[in-house]
Amino acid sequence: MASHKILVIDDSRVIQKTVKSMLPPGNFDVVEAKDGEDGFNKIRSEKPSLIMLDFLLPKKSGWEVFQEIQASPDLIKIPLVLMSGRREEVTEKIPEPFEFFEFIEKPFEKKQLIGAIKTAMAKAKKPRQAGSSSPSKSATKPVDSAAGGGDLAGLEARVATLEAEIKALKKQNHQILTFIKQKLK
Repeated sequence: MASHKILVIDDSRVIQKTVKSMLPPGNFDVVEAKDGEDGFNKIRSEKPSLIMLDFLLPKKSGWEVFQEIQASPDLIKIPLVLMSGRREEVTEKIPEPFEFFEFIEKPFEKKQLIGAIKTAMAKAKKPRQAGSSSPSKSATKPVDSAAGGGDLAGLEARVATLEAEIKALKKQNHQILTFIKQKLK
């Protein structure tokens, strides 16, 4: 019997199957949902030990599902991995750093998926302040370059994030070029 139930909420069958194939065999029971509405219903009925949530979904967006999870004291304890092909779509609504959930950018590899799951599980155990289901206030505050040392760390974190995004874009570009070259042969 599987020791962990993972709910994959994504309208792409490819992503659903990819996640399932990347997980170690025997340890996980993967439940799939094709849209946000179906996904939220399955969160309630299936009681997953981990949720993998696409940010852009039909019927009910991943953002709406995220907000409903955050508003429910029993659901915010479930480890969450938010997925998107474009990090900026997520950061427009949820400022970094992502304190209580993990983010993984599509496409991802097995090592990245396993790492994101482990990190999400660790982040879900972090204690939250009463009434604090959203990111911390410091995460929503704009960076003031005239201020002291705390903002330097924020800038360094943003630079690191941008560097990671550039690396991911370069990788995607390489994958696309490789694919095109193969098709042209």
